Amino acid sequence: MAHLVAPSLLAADFRRLDQAIELVNTSEADWFHLDVMDGSFVPNISFGQFIIEQIAAEAKKYVDVHLMIDDPARYIDSFARAGANGITVHAEACTHLHRVVQMIKESGAKAGVALNPHTPVSILENVIEDLDLVLIMTVNPGFGGQKFIYHSLQKVRQTAELITVRNARAIIEVDGGIGLQNAQKVLEAGARVLVAGSAVFGAEDPAGVIRELKAIAPNPIAYV
Repeated sequence: MAHLVAPSLLAADFRRLDQAIELVNTSEADWFHLDVMDGSFVPNISFGQFIIEQIAAEAKKYVDVHLMIDDPARYIDSFARAGANGITVHAEACTHLHRVVQMIKESGAKAGVALNPHTPVSILENVIEDLDLVLIMTVNPGFGGQKFIYHSLQKVRQTAELITVRNARAIIEVDGGIGLQNAQKVLEAGARVLVAGSAVFGAEDPAGVIRELKAIAPNPIAYV
């Protein structure tokens, strides 16, 4: 099964956001990845529902919204209405994780759960059958351009094993420090979706980098 590439617009030049949207729409990218930061759960602030609504109105591809915010249950419906096709919340931000996952599904969006680098995969054991996506953070969340944490590969493998053992349908997404230098290893560990920010929007030829990421041919038995 072919893997997906999701450019992160957090790394784009917001003075030329229309050009970034057009790049994703016309390139071989599969998803838009939109990071929402609240300055509390993570030490940075990005954008909210209004900007996502504007992006979604122009997007011709899946809109993947990653909520790096405290108490995300308060905002699930509003992000769904803004145009999110998928909504991912952090396990660390949810007191009642199962309830929040059900809220996402009831909103009509696909449901994902993200894990920070220090959070064990075991926290997913009681919700894995309800998930469409598991997002493994391969950097500490909050800022783009960070160095990839290589022990995250083991977490990807553990997540893939959990999905297989439980016969779940979730796919694995990885976010943080992803580029041509490590994408092969990430895919072979069991990831299906590559989030790439600086590697794409910091390149001289962003569409070419997306094309190269899509062309990677990992061992197919690694897929769940």
